[in-house]
Amino acid sequence: MIIVIHENKEWMPPFEEAFKALHLEHEFWYVPEMNFNFQDVPEEAVYYNRISASSHTRDHRYEPELALGILEWLERYSRTVVNGSRALDLEISKIRQYQELEKYKILTPKTFASVRVNEIVNGADEIGFPLISKHNRSGKGLGVYKIDNKIALKEFISSPSFESSPDGINLLQKYIHAPSKSIIRMEFVNSKFVYAVEVDTTEGFELCPADDCQIDSNCPTGTEPKFSILQDFKIKNLSAYEAFLADNDIGIAGIEIIIDEDGVVWTYDINTNTNYNSAAEEQAKESAPLKIAEYLNSLQS
Repeated sequence: MIIVIHENKEWMPPFEEAFKALHLEHEFWYVPEMNFNFQDVPEEAVYYNRISASSHTRDHRYEPELALGILEWLERYSRTVVNGSRALDLEISKIRQYQELEKYKILTPKTFASVRVNEIVNGADEIGFPLISKHNRSGKGLGVYKIDNKIALKEFISSPSFESSPDGINLLQKYIHAPSKSIIRMEFVNSKFVYAVEVDTTEGFELCPADDCQIDSNCPTGTEPKFSILQDFKIKNLSAYEAFLADNDIGIAGIEIIIDEDGVVWTYDINTNTNYNSAAEEQAKESAPLKIAEYLNSLQS
């Protein structure tokens, strides 16, 4: 039995299709409509956590906290859990992500964090302009803004556009100048690299690749595809990312990087609840959901 723990039904169809294609017995635990008795003994199964840092955008602000308790319950009984409590802890905090990445000599942009809005302006002096304002806990690229100078920053934090992070921790981050208006998202299954996707950021930073995001217009549309799988993608320290994931019990992830004008690779986000763009996968003849289904099946005793 494979059990998927999640809070967004719209992201489940690709996994449902993959499980059915392999004739795998499976269930979906939709956390917003569930309650748990933690004195019960969980059934023997392979559990796959897909709780997202963007849950608050679907009025699921506290589901990650409940899910964390569920995952620790499963781990207490030594159940097989993919993307367990450690993965979720990193999913919902960028500053914790960055601390862990740096241990593996993976570069992250200089970042200032504060729970006080009036301290954000002071942090800008440490970072320098232009810079990025973002949430510590977020997803889909929401809440990300490029700011060019201190006057613009002061206007931004006093405007209706500014919303504090769901956890109250707001970030300023060094803006990385790249030769192209794109970022790269590396996908991993079983803590191993699968493929990389180039994402066009010309129309903004809302980068959710799921088909549902496209439908909801969270992702810009146009004549050119926003997501395209890169052929023969390579970076020198790919093994460091795989080691980082394996050591932190993250079996499935999407890691977002940007390559600057000097060819330096900067890492700024880890998605342990990664989604996939079907159009890009179809063009490249890839299927990450199918690879995930095969991986989860391999964990069944």
